[in-house]
Amino acid sequence: MALTHFASSFCTLPTLASPSRALAGPVSSKNYRSLPTKVRCMVATEAAGQIVRRSANYQTSICEYDFVQSLTSKYKGEPYTARSEKLKANIRMMLANASKPLDQLELIDALQRLGLSYHFIDEIKSTLKSLFYKNHIENTKTVHDLYATALEFRLLRQHGYKVPQEVFNHFKDEQGNFRAWIHDDLKGMLFLYEASYFLVEGERILEDARDFTTKNLEKYVKKCNPSEYLSKMVSHALELPLAWRMLRLESNWFINVYETKTDMEPVLLELAKLDFNMVQAIHQEDLKHSSRWWKRTGLGEKLDFARDRLVENFLWTVGVIFEPQFGNCRRMLTKVNSLITTIDDVYDVYGTLDELELFTDAVVRWDLNFMNRLPTI
Repeated sequence: MALTHFASSFCTLPTLASPSRALAGPVSSKNYRSLPTKVRCMVATEAAGQIVRRSANYQTSICEYDFVQSLTSKYKGEPYTARSEKLKANIRMMLANASKPLDQLELIDALQRLGLSYHFIDEIKSTLKSLFYKNHIENTKTVHDLYATALEFRLLRQHGYKVPQEVFNHFKDEQGNFRAWIHDDLKGMLFLYEASYFLVEGERILEDARDFTTKNLEKYVKKCNPSEYLSKMVSHALELPLAWRMLRLESNWFINVYETKTDMEPVLLELAKLDFNMVQAIHQEDLKHSSRWWKRTGLGEKLDFARDRLVENFLWTVGVIFEPQFGNCRRMLTKVNSLITTIDDVYDVYGTLDELELFTDAVVRWDLNFMNRLPTI
């Protein structure tokens, strides 16, 4: 997953990119080493004056230094930047011209799932603030459509607005059950399912909504056409809800699915592909920088008992903060994560109790002179 995310690009404009991908795509399966079915940990003991070290049987990294340093991208420079700015200007006009609340919500949702919302933070904030004020302060909302209500609820809660769960009471009968006709509203059920994951403790309506939609969506998946757009969305949501997904990986997946949607906006798709490739190029440089640092430390080669997982640690930081302007933050977080992973393995796998007590004491003291008392590896 990490390798394909940083190595594979989307094909964008014919004038700016060739039909082939920037790199060969996902690494061949022959480069992957299969993990053992069972991982054994052997306890460290002292026998005849020798310490028998534990081993977690970690596999060597498949992300070799030379491969990481070979990552390249053509999505740099003025032609791509200029095209990106032009597309963003067109989308800002779309946001400004969207007069119907549902059109505004759908556009914001698409921007978020395509990984483009960070370009339009002010516009999105302004639109959602206006919708919240009209529908939940002035109470001017008159249309009660399940799909629109669920989409609005999810987006507003996602952006910190305290929308009451009672907005879904319109879709329940006198006995407190969701109305029978909802079974036929697949799109509404899907978005209600996604909205239910933005509940807080004790919100029974949303708990019931999650149970109700999960049961009915699972029935639908068993008999649907898996190639249809909505079917893909349902299967994907049941596998893992949107609220729990890593934004950058979700954008990668959604770009491909959005392309198959009959009413997709071409300008959104073009910018999504172009922006993903441009941001990926920046991530590649951050990863290469981190890889050179890790190589200089020598920890991956010297500490063979510990996990050599630089690329995985970098992918974690991309999940935390992917925006291109935060490269220094990504690089520092990758270093911190890599060191924490190594120290974790020192404690969990390699060290004896006496050694770990010395190491802990050295960290607490934060005294360089105390290093002389530490055991050598």
